[in-house]
Amino acid sequence: MRPGDVIIKVNDKLTDNLSTSEIADLLKGPRGTQVTITISREGSADPISVTVTRDEISRKSVHDAVWLRTGIAYIDIEQFNETTSRELEDNLKHLGESNIKGLILDLRQNPGGLLTEGVAVADKFLQKGQTIVSHRGRASAEKPYIAKNGNRGHDYPIVVLVNRYSASAAEIVAGALQDHDRGWVLGETTFGKGLVQTVYPLSETTGLALTTAHFYTPSGRRIQRDYSNRSFFDYYYHKDENARNPLDVKMTDSGRTVYGGGGITPDEKYEPPKLTPFQQELWRKFAFFNFTRRYFGTHDIKLPKGWAPDAVVLNDFHDFLLKEGFQFTEADYTASVDWMKRYLKAEMYKTAFNMDESHRVEVETDPQIERAIESLPKARALVDNARKIIVQRMSGQQRVSR
Repeated sequence: MRPGDVIIKVNDKLTDNLSTSEIADLLKGPRGTQVTITISREGSADPISVTVTRDEISRKSVHDAVWLRTGIAYIDIEQFNETTSRELEDNLKHLGESNIKGLILDLRQNPGGLLTEGVAVADKFLQKGQTIVSHRGRASAEKPYIAKNGNRGHDYPIVVLVNRYSASAAEIVAGALQDHDRGWVLGETTFGKGLVQTVYPLSETTGLALTTAHFYTPSGRRIQRDYSNRSFFDYYYHKDENARNPLDVKMTDSGRTVYGGGGITPDEKYEPPKLTPFQQELWRKFAFFNFTRRYFGTHDIKLPKGWAPDAVVLNDFHDFLLKEGFQFTEADYTASVDWMKRYLKAEMYKTAFNMDESHRVEVETDPQIERAIESLPKARALVDNARKIIVQRMSGQQRVSR
């Protein structure tokens, strides 16, 4: 089956007038059993039937790690679920962690998840005994979470990518690495979601979720963004993207100034290029997906490794847009050629190869990741400077004790 195939029948049941969830229920069944799916495909005159053996569908929270350059690795954590720290460990082992000279850790769009997994991921990069995060409330004592295992000497520089939608456990990881000068944070100010909620059982199988504490980074910064005196819409759509509390000023291990009360403020700000109205329309109307579905209806889905859209494909895409009624000028189109080639390639790789290869295309052509590679020397300087300061402090303590 391919992206864009339309399911018209499951076994003997037609899908006309069925909802997506109803069709999903028809597809589900005991592991090892089979289901016959009849599909309609662009470019095929007759319906196509395929028989699928049911199995558990596992969704990875960590994309397969890739090498961006010699010695420079990239890992993307989408969320923090029950297997995230194990997936991270597996990826590092697959790469050979001793071969890593620099790491790009991508937490963009990461909404968070399990606190325990966020702590475990941060533990992997910090030194044993360092504080990762803590929480305290009006009626609860402070509870710190400490690195129990540590990085075991793997102190390669790390650049952490964040944006305004990095939240919760993602902010815990970014804040911990920043406060201990372990990672250079690049991107936008994060969402600012750092609340601890306690569920109190009520009658008739109901409960009350009550906010009882706030999360704090190792330096003592509060992660939660203030949501008083503003609308629900403004809070969730992050209209105050540069929010921070000027009274919540702390220091990292090496003495750098950091602020709290509004998410994690990056060490280096990066704003992704804004889309033009023409580009926005292509996204909104699924132009890349629909063109790809139609293109492979009349072309072989096998593409050579390293394939990229050429002038012929771009001309086909141009004609497709005109036929579909997209409104644009030739100047609009010409100005967006490189941008369109990137997303056409990524979309077409989903059909010709797989989702992992498509993701790799996006990674290798991402301007923020390119900036992150350029920022690795800053991350290395952080690690070296923090190490020197710790040695100096230990020497001073030894002299005092004598």
